[in-house]
Amino acid sequence: MVRDDRHDQDEERAEAMIDRCGGDRVHLVLAMMVGVVAMIPGGELLAQTPVRAYDAPLAQEPPHIDGRLDDQAWQAAPWSAPFVDIEGLARPRPSWMTRMKITWDAAHLYIAAELEEPNLWATLTDRDAVIFHDNDFEWFIDPDGDTNRYFELEVNALGTVWDLFLDRPYRHGGKADNGWDIEGLVAAVFLDGTLNDPSDVDGGWSIEMAIPWAAFSDGGRTAIPPEPGDRWRINFSRVQWDLDVVDGQYAKRRAADGTALPEHNWVWSPQGEINMHIPERWGVVVFDERRETRDERR
Repeated sequence: MVRDDRHDQDEERAEAMIDRCGGDRVHLVLAMMVGVVAMIPGGELLAQTPVRAYDAPLAQEPPHIDGRLDDQAWQAAPWSAPFVDIEGLARPRPSWMTRMKITWDAAHLYIAAELEEPNLWATLTDRDAVIFHDNDFEWFIDPDGDTNRYFELEVNALGTVWDLFLDRPYRHGGKADNGWDIEGLVAAVFLDGTLNDPSDVDGGWSIEMAIPWAAFSDGGRTAIPPEPGDRWRINFSRVQWDLDVVDGQYAKRRAADGTALPEHNWVWSPQGEINMHIPERWGVVVFDERRETRDERR
């Protein structure tokens, strides 16, 4: 997500934390698969939730991409744990459940998600628009796990996609390449309700996509398709805006001064702060050769 305004807010929040800690900079290192607790000067403890891992089964046959998630391939793939607040488990639980599934074969990576949503709303229709200005679902993938050169995709309830590539995180001077498109991407959204209609209560929406492995080749840097047992860094995010009904239409909720309230950010593997572009804090997908796997590992 390219959030210039929020990047500034993140910097301000970081400086504020440094000030509260007596001016000392504390480096927090999140070890893969291990929860880390760091002591902040003054005695305050900051706990990091362990990085999550997901065993993705090998699909016996590819799912039919229609957004409904009723294929055998999805029956064999476990649901992830429900998403949590981006800052971690100490923050309030999200109002609506979000969860995902992953499967794969020699041709594609398959990703599915289910989002509870009483107010289906989306406005953006142009490819590579800034999709997080709507409610959306997002994934981030770093195949070699070096925390640089990673891929991102965002999609809204209209099925509009923003796919982009970053050579490094923004905080390290990274630039988004919006010209990167996933050739051969097949994606579909299913709506359990009516879009942009405040007169009823909706059930939610689901997303399904098939991503050709070639999308991740990165000029030959990535070995594709992965081998059984390979691990890729991955994370998922849901951006959710509070809405009001104004003149019979949904509108973002605003503060007393007229500015839009900040969005909610709900994620699979917590980041510890409002910033998805810290790849070292993403979770891990393990490509399993089994045709069916159990519940997500913690």
